[in-house]
Amino acid sequence: MLKAIEEISSTKKRLKFEIPAEVVEREIQKVLKEIQKKANIPGFRPGKVPLSIIEKKFVEDVKSEVLERLLSESYREAVQQANLKPVLPPQSEDMIEIKRNEPLSFDLIVEIRPEVENLNYENIEIEELSIDITDEEVDRLIDQLSEEKGSYEPTEEAVKEGDLVVFDYKTDMGENIKDYVYKIGAGPYPEDFSRAFMGRKKGESFSFDIEFPQDSIATYAGKKINFQISLKEVKRKSKIPLEELPAELGFEDFESLKKYIRESLENSKKQYAEERKRAELLNKLIETHNFELPEGLLEMEIRRITEEYESRGIDITKNMDKILDRAKRNIKAFILLEIIGEKENITVTQEDLTKEVLELAKKYSMTPQAVIQYFMSKDGSLEGLRSNVFQKKVIDTILQKAKVLKKEEAK
Repeated sequence: MLKAIEEISSTKKRLKFEIPAEVVEREIQKVLKEIQKKANIPGFRPGKVPLSIIEKKFVEDVKSEVLERLLSESYREAVQQANLKPVLPPQSEDMIEIKRNEPLSFDLIVEIRPEVENLNYENIEIEELSIDITDEEVDRLIDQLSEEKGSYEPTEEAVKEGDLVVFDYKTDMGENIKDYVYKIGAGPYPEDFSRAFMGRKKGESFSFDIEFPQDSIATYAGKKINFQISLKEVKRKSKIPLEELPAELGFEDFESLKKYIRESLENSKKQYAEERKRAELLNKLIETHNFELPEGLLEMEIRRITEEYESRGIDITKNMDKILDRAKRNIKAFILLEIIGEKENITVTQEDLTKEVLELAKKYSMTPQAVIQYFMSKDGSLEGLRSNVFQKKVIDTILQKAKVLKKEEAK
Protein backbone atom coordinates (compact mmCIF):
# COMPACT_ATOMS: atom_id res chain seq x y z
CA MET A 1 0.00 0.00 0.00
CA LEU A 2 1.26 3.50 -0.84
CA LYS A 3 2.39 5.31 2.32
CA ALA A 4 3.90 8.51 0.91
CA ILE A 5 5.19 10.31 -2.16
CA GLU A 6 8.44 12.23 -1.85
CA GLU A 7 9.29 14.83 -4.48
CA ILE A 8 12.84 14.47 -5.77
CA SER A 9 12.21 16.94 -8.61
CA SER A 10 9.27 18.04 -10.73
CA THR A 11 9.82 14.99 -12.94
CA LYS A 12 11.00 12.41 -10.39
CA LYS A 13 9.14 10.97 -7.39
CA ARG A 14 9.96 8.46 -4.67
CA LEU A 15 6.98 6.23 -3.92
CA LYS A 16 7.12 4.66 -0.43
CA PHE A 17 5.19 1.45 0.14
CA GLU A 18 4.43 -0.80 3.09
CA ILE A 19 2.43 -4.00 2.70
CA PRO A 20 1.23 -5.64 5.97
CA ALA A 21 2.76 -8.99 6.91
CA GLU A 22 -0.64 -10.73 6.82
CA VAL A 23 -1.23 -9.58 3.20
CA VAL A 24 2.18 -10.90 2.17
CA GLU A 25 1.58 -14.23 3.95
CA ARG A 26 -1.87 -14.55 2.37
CA GLU A 27 -0.36 -14.17 -1.09
CA ILE A 28 2.35 -16.72 -0.28
CA GLN A 29 -0.24 -19.26 0.84
CA LYS A 30 -2.30 -18.56 -2.27
CA VAL A 31 0.63 -19.29 -4.60
CA LEU A 32 1.64 -22.38 -2.59
CA LYS A 33 -1.87 -23.81 -3.05
CA GLU A 34 -1.75 -23.07 -6.78
CA ILE A 35 1.47 -25.08 -7.00
CA GLN A 36 0.01 -27.85 -4.81
CA LYS A 37 -2.78 -28.44 -7.35
CA LYS A 38 -0.29 -29.05 -10.18
CA ALA A 39 2.73 -30.49 -8.36
CA ASN A 40 3.89 -33.93 -9.46
CA ILE A 41 6.17 -35.36 -6.75
CA PRO A 42 7.12 -39.07 -6.54
CA GLY A 43 5.20 -40.91 -3.78
CA PHE A 44 2.19 -38.60 -3.90
CA ARG A 45 -0.86 -38.46 -6.07
CA PRO A 46 -1.21 -35.26 -8.17
CA GLY A 47 -2.80 -32.54 -6.06
CA LYS A 48 -2.31 -34.48 -2.81
CA VAL A 49 1.21 -33.38 -1.88
CA PRO A 50 1.21 -31.93 1.69
CA LEU A 51 1.51 -28.15 1.75
CA SER A 52 4.50 -28.39 4.12
CA ILE A 53 6.46 -30.31 1.46
CA ILE A 54 5.41 -27.85 -1.26
CA GLU A 55 6.56 -24.99 0.93
CA LYS A 56 9.91 -26.59 1.72
CA LYS A 57 10.60 -27.36 -1.94
CA PHE A 58 9.27 -24.21 -3.62
CA VAL A 59 9.32 -21.42 -1.04
CA GLU A 60 12.04 -19.31 -2.67
CA ASP A 61 10.34 -19.47 -6.08
CA VAL A 62 7.06 -18.60 -4.41
CA LYS A 63 8.56 -15.56 -2.65
CA SER A 64 9.95 -14.31 -5.98
CA GLU A 65 6.57 -14.67 -7.68
CA VAL A 66 4.72 -13.02 -4.81
CA LEU A 67 7.22 -10.16 -4.74
CA GLU A 68 6.74 -9.55 -8.44
CA ARG A 69 2.96 -9.59 -8.07
CA LEU A 70 2.89 -7.28 -5.06
CA LEU A 71 5.33 -4.77 -6.60
CA SER A 72 3.40 -4.68 -9.86
CA GLU A 73 -0.03 -4.33 -8.24
CA SER A 74 1.13 -1.78 -5.67
CA TYR A 75 2.83 0.36 -8.30
CA ARG A 76 -0.16 0.26 -10.67
CA GLU A 77 -2.58 1.24 -7.89
CA ALA A 78 -0.26 4.04 -6.69
CA VAL A 79 0.05 5.55 -10.17
CA GLN A 80 -3.75 5.57 -10.54
CA GLN A 81 -4.29 6.86 -7.01
CA ALA A 82 -1.81 9.74 -7.35
CA ASN A 83 -2.72 10.40 -11.02
CA LEU A 84 0.92 10.14 -12.11
CA LYS A 85 2.06 9.92 -15.75
CA PRO A 86 5.18 7.71 -15.74
CA VAL A 87 7.48 8.06 -18.75
CA LEU A 88 9.74 5.11 -17.85
CA PRO A 89 9.42 1.92 -15.76
CA PRO A 90 10.07 2.43 -12.01
CA GLN A 91 13.47 1.77 -10.46
CA SER A 92 14.39 0.48 -7.00
CA GLU A 93 17.27 2.07 -5.11
CA ASP A 94 17.76 -0.93 -2.82
CA MET A 95 17.31 -4.67 -3.03
CA ILE A 96 13.75 -5.73 -2.20
CA GLU A 97 13.06 -9.09 -0.57
CA ILE A 98 10.27 -10.79 1.30
CA LYS A 99 10.81 -11.86 4.90
CA ARG A 100 8.17 -14.14 6.39
CA ASN A 101 5.92 -12.62 9.08
CA GLU A 102 7.28 -9.10 8.43
CA PRO A 103 5.74 -6.16 6.55
CA LEU A 104 7.13 -5.65 3.07
CA SER A 105 8.56 -2.13 2.88
CA PHE A 106 10.13 -0.71 -0.28
CA ASP A 107 10.68 2.46 -2.29
CA LEU A 108 10.31 2.93 -6.06
CA ILE A 109 11.73 5.85 -8.01
CA VAL A 110 9.56 6.88 -10.93
CA GLU A 111 10.12 9.52 -13.60
CA ILE A 112 6.91 11.25 -14.57
CA ARG A 113 5.69 13.55 -17.27
CA PRO A 114 6.06 17.16 -16.16
CA GLU A 115 3.18 19.58 -15.85
CA VAL A 116 3.20 22.26 -18.54
CA GLU A 117 2.01 25.61 -17.24
CA ASN A 118 0.12 28.03 -19.49
CA LEU A 119 -0.19 25.48 -22.28
CA ASN A 120 -1.31 27.27 -25.44
CA TYR A 121 -1.62 25.66 -28.84
CA GLU A 122 -4.31 27.77 -30.47
CA ASN A 123 -3.86 30.62 -32.98
CA ILE A 124 -0.17 29.87 -33.52
CA GLU A 125 0.90 32.06 -36.44
CA ILE A 126 2.52 30.20 -39.33
CA GLU A 127 3.36 31.27 -42.85
CA GLU A 128 1.52 29.90 -45.88
CA LEU A 129 4.00 29.16 -48.65
CA SER A 130 3.02 29.88 -52.23
CA ILE A 131 2.51 26.83 -54.41
CA ASP A 132 2.14 28.75 -57.67
CA ILE A 133 4.18 27.26 -60.52
CA THR A 134 5.86 29.68 -62.95
CA ASP A 135 6.64 29.01 -66.60
CA GLU A 136 10.31 29.54 -65.73
CA GLU A 137 10.21 26.64 -63.26
CA VAL A 138 8.62 24.35 -65.85
CA ASP A 139 11.19 25.37 -68.48
CA ARG A 140 14.04 24.88 -66.02
CA LEU A 141 12.92 21.32 -65.24
CA ILE A 142 12.49 20.55 -68.95
CA ASP A 143 16.06 21.77 -69.47
CA GLN A 144 17.28 19.49 -66.66
CA LEU A 145 15.45 16.51 -68.16
CA SER A 146 16.91 17.15 -71.60
CA GLU A 147 20.38 17.16 -70.02
CA GLU A 148 19.73 13.99 -67.98
CA LYS A 149 18.52 12.15 -71.08
CA GLY A 150 21.47 13.38 -73.13
CA SER A 151 24.60 11.38 -73.93
CA TYR A 152 28.34 11.95 -73.54
CA GLU A 153 30.05 13.02 -76.75
CA PRO A 154 33.80 13.55 -77.41
CA THR A 155 34.99 17.18 -77.23
CA GLU A 156 38.21 18.97 -78.08
CA GLU A 157 37.54 21.63 -75.45
CA ALA A 158 39.29 21.87 -72.08
CA VAL A 159 38.03 19.73 -69.20
CA LYS A 160 35.35 21.23 -66.96
CA GLU A 161 33.09 20.06 -64.10
CA GLY A 162 30.92 17.06 -64.97
CA ASP A 163 33.00 15.89 -67.95
CA LEU A 164 34.01 12.27 -68.41
CA VAL A 165 37.75 11.76 -68.95
CA VAL A 166 39.53 8.66 -70.21
CA PHE A 167 43.21 8.38 -69.27
CA ASP A 168 46.17 6.11 -68.59
CA TYR A 169 48.02 6.61 -65.33
CA LYS A 170 51.02 5.43 -63.35
CA THR A 171 51.65 5.89 -59.64
CA ASP A 172 54.78 5.84 -57.52
CA MET A 173 53.36 2.66 -55.97
CA GLY A 174 54.11 0.82 -59.21
CA GLU A 175 50.60 0.79 -60.69
CA ASN A 176 50.12 1.14 -64.44
CA ILE A 177 46.43 1.49 -65.41
CA LYS A 178 45.06 1.84 -68.94
CA ASP A 179 41.85 3.52 -70.14
CA TYR A 180 40.60 4.58 -66.74
CA VAL A 181 37.23 6.39 -66.94
CA TYR A 182 36.50 9.13 -64.40
CA LYS A 183 33.78 11.75 -63.98
CA ILE A 184 35.18 15.11 -62.94
CA GLY A 185 33.85 16.04 -59.50
CA ALA A 186 32.89 12.48 -58.51
CA GLY A 187 34.34 10.27 -55.77
CA PRO A 188 36.05 8.37 -54.34
CA TYR A 189 39.02 10.67 -54.99
CA PRO A 190 39.50 14.04 -53.20
CA GLU A 191 38.52 17.32 -54.90
CA ASP A 192 42.18 18.04 -55.67
CA PHE A 193 42.19 15.04 -58.01
CA SER A 194 39.45 16.56 -60.16
CA ARG A 195 41.04 20.03 -60.01
CA ALA A 196 44.23 18.64 -61.51
CA PHE A 197 42.28 17.85 -64.71
CA MET A 198 40.46 21.18 -65.01
CA GLY A 199 41.53 23.16 -68.08
CA ARG A 200 43.46 20.20 -69.56
CA LYS A 201 42.80 18.98 -73.10
CA LYS A 202 42.85 15.67 -74.89
CA GLY A 203 46.43 14.49 -75.59
CA GLU A 204 48.05 16.28 -72.63
CA SER A 205 50.37 14.50 -70.18
CA PHE A 206 50.92 15.81 -66.65
CA SER A 207 51.63 14.70 -63.10
CA PHE A 208 50.54 15.73 -59.62
CA ASP A 209 50.64 14.61 -55.98
CA ILE A 210 47.45 13.89 -54.02
CA GLU A 211 47.23 13.31 -50.27
CA PHE A 212 44.31 11.04 -49.45
CA PRO A 213 42.61 11.52 -46.04
CA GLN A 214 42.52 8.65 -43.55
CA ASP A 215 38.75 8.29 -43.89
CA SER A 216 38.80 8.13 -47.69
CA ILE A 217 37.06 5.09 -49.19
CA ALA A 218 39.70 4.99 -51.95
CA THR A 219 42.41 2.32 -51.77
CA TYR A 220 44.97 5.09 -51.17
CA ALA A 221 43.45 6.19 -47.81
CA GLY A 222 46.02 7.92 -45.60
CA LYS A 223 48.72 8.02 -48.32
CA LYS A 224 50.32 10.67 -50.51
CA ILE A 225 50.33 9.41 -54.12
CA ASN A 226 52.06 10.72 -57.26
CA PHE A 227 49.99 10.31 -60.43
CA GLN A 228 51.42 10.51 -63.97
CA ILE A 229 48.50 11.11 -66.33
CA SER A 230 48.12 10.68 -70.08
CA LEU A 231 44.74 12.23 -71.01
CA LYS A 232 43.34 10.26 -73.95
CA GLU A 233 39.78 11.55 -74.29
CA VAL A 234 37.37 14.16 -72.95
CA LYS A 235 33.61 13.61 -73.19
CA ARG A 236 30.87 16.11 -72.40
CA LYS A 237 27.20 15.45 -71.90
CA SER A 238 25.05 17.01 -74.60
CA LYS A 239 21.34 17.68 -74.15
CA ILE A 240 18.78 15.70 -76.05
CA PRO A 241 16.96 17.93 -78.61
CA LEU A 242 13.74 19.27 -77.08
CA GLU A 243 11.63 17.92 -79.93
CA GLU A 244 12.84 14.40 -79.06
CA LEU A 245 12.29 14.74 -75.30
CA PRO A 246 8.50 13.91 -75.11
CA ALA A 247 8.93 10.61 -76.96
CA GLU A 248 12.03 9.77 -74.89
CA LEU A 249 9.98 10.22 -71.70
CA GLY A 250 6.88 8.43 -73.04
CA PHE A 251 4.63 11.40 -73.85
CA GLU A 252 2.68 12.03 -77.04
CA ASP A 253 3.65 15.67 -77.44
CA PHE A 254 5.34 18.60 -75.76
CA GLU A 255 2.11 19.99 -74.26
CA SER A 256 1.27 16.76 -72.43
CA LEU A 257 4.85 16.67 -71.08
CA LYS A 258 4.61 20.27 -69.82
CA LYS A 259 1.23 19.54 -68.23
CA TYR A 260 2.66 16.54 -66.39
CA ILE A 261 5.68 18.54 -65.22
CA ARG A 262 3.48 21.39 -63.95
CA GLU A 263 1.24 18.98 -62.03
CA SER A 264 4.25 17.18 -60.57
CA LEU A 265 5.78 20.48 -59.44
CA GLU A 266 2.48 21.53 -57.88
CA ASN A 267 2.20 18.27 -55.95
CA SER A 268 5.80 18.56 -54.76
CA LYS A 269 5.28 22.16 -53.66
CA LYS A 270 2.07 21.27 -51.84
CA GLN A 271 3.81 18.46 -49.97
CA TYR A 272 6.79 20.71 -49.14
CA ALA A 273 4.49 23.53 -48.01
CA GLU A 274 2.61 21.15 -45.69
CA GLU A 275 5.85 19.81 -44.23
CA ARG A 276 7.13 23.35 -43.71
CA LYS A 277 3.92 24.37 -41.93
CA ARG A 278 4.12 21.36 -39.65
CA ALA A 279 7.80 22.01 -38.87
CA GLU A 280 7.18 25.72 -38.18
CA LEU A 281 4.19 24.87 -36.00
CA LEU A 282 6.19 22.37 -33.93
CA ASN A 283 9.14 24.78 -33.60
CA LYS A 284 6.91 27.57 -32.27
CA LEU A 285 5.20 25.16 -29.90
CA ILE A 286 8.59 24.07 -28.54
CA GLU A 287 9.99 27.60 -28.29
CA THR A 288 7.00 29.03 -26.39
CA HIS A 289 6.88 26.42 -23.61
CA ASN A 290 9.54 25.76 -20.99
CA PHE A 291 9.53 22.93 -18.46
CA GLU A 292 11.90 20.45 -16.85
CA LEU A 293 12.61 17.34 -18.91
CA PRO A 294 12.74 13.83 -17.36
CA GLU A 295 16.43 12.92 -17.00
CA GLY A 296 16.06 9.26 -17.95
CA LEU A 297 14.02 10.05 -21.06
CA LEU A 298 16.58 12.64 -22.14
CA GLU A 299 19.47 10.21 -21.57
CA MET A 300 17.73 7.59 -23.72
CA GLU A 301 17.23 10.06 -26.55
CA ILE A 302 20.84 11.27 -26.36
CA ARG A 303 21.96 7.64 -26.58
CA ARG A 304 19.68 7.01 -29.58
CA ILE A 305 20.93 10.07 -31.50
CA THR A 306 24.54 9.27 -30.62
CA GLU A 307 24.16 5.76 -32.06
CA GLU A 308 22.59 7.28 -35.18
CA TYR A 309 25.55 9.66 -35.60
CA GLU A 310 28.04 6.83 -35.09
CA SER A 311 26.31 4.67 -37.72
CA ARG A 312 26.71 7.57 -40.19
CA GLY A 313 30.39 8.06 -39.33
CA ILE A 314 29.87 11.47 -37.70
CA ASP A 315 32.33 12.56 -35.00
CA ILE A 316 30.43 12.43 -31.69
CA THR A 317 32.81 14.60 -29.66
CA LYS A 318 32.56 17.49 -32.14
CA ASN A 319 28.76 17.33 -32.23
CA MET A 320 27.73 16.82 -28.61
CA ASP A 321 26.12 20.28 -28.41
CA LYS A 322 24.01 19.49 -31.48
CA ILE A 323 23.11 16.06 -30.12
CA LEU A 324 22.04 17.50 -26.76
CA ASP A 325 20.00 20.28 -28.36
CA ARG A 326 18.28 17.85 -30.72
CA ALA A 327 17.53 15.42 -27.89
CA LYS A 328 15.99 18.18 -25.74
CA ARG A 329 13.80 19.37 -28.60
CA ASN A 330 12.65 15.84 -29.41
CA ILE A 331 11.67 15.07 -25.80
CA LYS A 332 10.00 18.44 -25.43
CA ALA A 333 7.97 17.86 -28.60
CA PHE A 334 7.04 14.33 -27.46
CA ILE A 335 5.71 15.59 -24.11
CA LEU A 336 3.81 18.54 -25.57
CA LEU A 337 2.14 16.45 -28.27
CA GLU A 338 1.20 13.75 -25.75
CA ILE A 339 -0.44 16.29 -23.42
CA ILE A 340 -2.29 18.05 -26.25
CA GLY A 341 -3.38 14.70 -27.68
CA GLU A 342 -4.91 13.75 -24.34
CA LYS A 343 -6.68 17.11 -24.03
CA GLU A 344 -8.11 16.70 -27.53
CA ASN A 345 -9.07 13.04 -26.91
CA ILE A 346 -7.03 11.90 -29.91
CA THR A 347 -6.78 8.16 -30.42
CA VAL A 348 -5.22 5.89 -33.05
CA THR A 349 -7.51 3.32 -34.65
CA GLN A 350 -6.63 0.20 -36.58
CA GLU A 351 -7.84 2.02 -39.68
CA ASP A 352 -5.31 4.81 -38.99
CA LEU A 353 -2.49 2.27 -38.71
CA THR A 354 -3.49 0.51 -41.93
CA LYS A 355 -3.63 3.83 -43.80
CA GLU A 356 -0.18 4.81 -42.52
CA VAL A 357 1.32 1.45 -43.52
CA LEU A 358 -0.08 1.78 -47.05
CA GLU A 359 1.20 5.36 -47.39
CA LEU A 360 4.69 4.42 -46.20
CA ALA A 361 4.73 1.40 -48.52
CA LYS A 362 3.87 3.62 -51.49
CA LYS A 363 6.33 6.34 -50.50
CA TYR A 364 9.31 4.01 -50.10
CA SER A 365 8.32 1.43 -52.77
CA MET A 366 7.95 -1.32 -50.17
CA THR A 367 5.30 -3.94 -49.53
CA PRO A 368 2.96 -3.27 -46.58
CA GLN A 369 4.35 -6.39 -44.90
CA ALA A 370 7.91 -5.01 -45.22
CA VAL A 371 6.81 -1.79 -43.51
CA ILE A 372 5.28 -3.75 -40.64
CA GLN A 373 8.39 -5.92 -40.32
CA TYR A 374 10.57 -2.79 -40.18
CA PHE A 375 8.69 -1.40 -37.19
CA MET A 376 8.51 -4.81 -35.51
CA SER A 377 12.29 -5.20 -35.85
CA LYS A 378 12.89 -1.90 -34.04
CA ASP A 379 11.12 -2.63 -30.76
CA GLY A 380 9.21 -5.88 -31.20
CA SER A 381 5.85 -4.14 -31.63
CA LEU A 382 4.01 -1.55 -33.70
CA GLU A 383 4.22 0.99 -30.89
CA GLY A 384 6.64 3.14 -32.91
CA LEU A 385 4.20 3.21 -35.83
CA ARG A 386 1.31 4.00 -33.48
CA SER A 387 3.31 6.83 -31.90
CA ASN A 388 4.09 8.32 -35.34
CA VAL A 389 0.42 8.27 -36.33
CA PHE A 390 -0.63 9.75 -32.96
CA GLN A 391 1.81 12.64 -33.32
CA LYS A 392 0.69 13.34 -36.89
CA LYS A 393 -2.94 13.47 -35.78
CA VAL A 394 -2.08 15.84 -32.92
CA ILE A 395 -0.15 18.17 -35.24
CA ASP A 396 -3.06 18.12 -37.71
CA THR A 397 -5.39 19.15 -34.87
CA ILE A 398 -3.12 22.02 -33.85
CA LEU A 399 -2.80 23.04 -37.50
CA GLN A 400 -6.58 23.37 -37.72
CA LYS A 401 -6.43 25.80 -34.80
CA ALA A 402 -3.47 27.77 -36.17
CA LYS A 403 -3.56 31.23 -37.77
CA VAL A 404 -2.15 30.75 -41.26
CA LEU A 405 -0.75 33.97 -42.74
CA LYS A 406 0.02 34.79 -46.34
CA LYS A 407 3.66 35.67 -47.00
CA GLU A 408 2.94 39.41 -47.06
CA GLU A 409 1.04 39.21 -43.73
CA ALA A 410 3.84 37.17 -42.15
CA LYS A 411 6.39 39.85 -43.01
